[in-house]
Amino acid sequence: MSAASAAAEVPAPALPLMEHFYTIQGEGYNTGRAAYFIRLGGCDVGCVWCDVKESWDAEKHPRVAVSDLVALATAHIGRNVVITGGEPLMYNLGPLTQALHAAGCQNWIETSGAYPLTGGWDWICVSPKKFKAPLPETLRHAHELKIVVFNKSDFAWAEEHAAQVGPECRLYLQPEWSKAPQMMPLIVEYVKNNPKWQVSLQTHKFLDIP
Repeated sequence: MSAASAAAEVPAPALPLMEHFYTIQGEGYNTGRAAYFIRLGGCDVGCVWCDVKESWDAEKHPRVAVSDLVALATAHIGRNVVITGGEPLMYNLGPLTQALHAAGCQNWIETSGAYPLTGGWDWICVSPKKFKAPLPETLRHAHELKIVVFNKSDFAWAEEHAAQVGPECRLYLQPEWSKAPQMMPLIVEYVKNNPKWQVSLQTHKFLDIP
């Protein structure tokens, strides 16, 4: 059985929790909205510019029961919960999303799309990575396609993925943080010439919040 099949079939009553915090969503469609972030440990995608490499090794993070994760998320007034990583779809997220929905939460996910989609989601952001291709079936479910632009060739790469999502999917181009001074002018011109795309910025970094 492949790792992807195992993730889809084996329930995860406890998940490796790297960090959790209540903040403002800083990027993409839901920018500016209060959200509780649950960052799961474990990732085999391996982006060279990942800003949370400490999340890659799942064994370094404690396993936390679904009921405890829900208690953490609902301790604040906001009811938008972002499941991120790492790569959260390495795990079967059905039990977690079911429990969060039962508690009155909206479930949002940020994923590379490299694993089959599990769980019930109100917003799915797929941000593909070159190091492990997203699955076509996961792309088809995306509400938001967010392409991180690291160099000029990423515009053509963005269009390849835009051709695989549904017609209602929002399309975003976001500069990689360290490359923003070089890439931002190119992104602005590209969006002006291709208005189906929108600009996404990591506003939480400008605001100096998690």
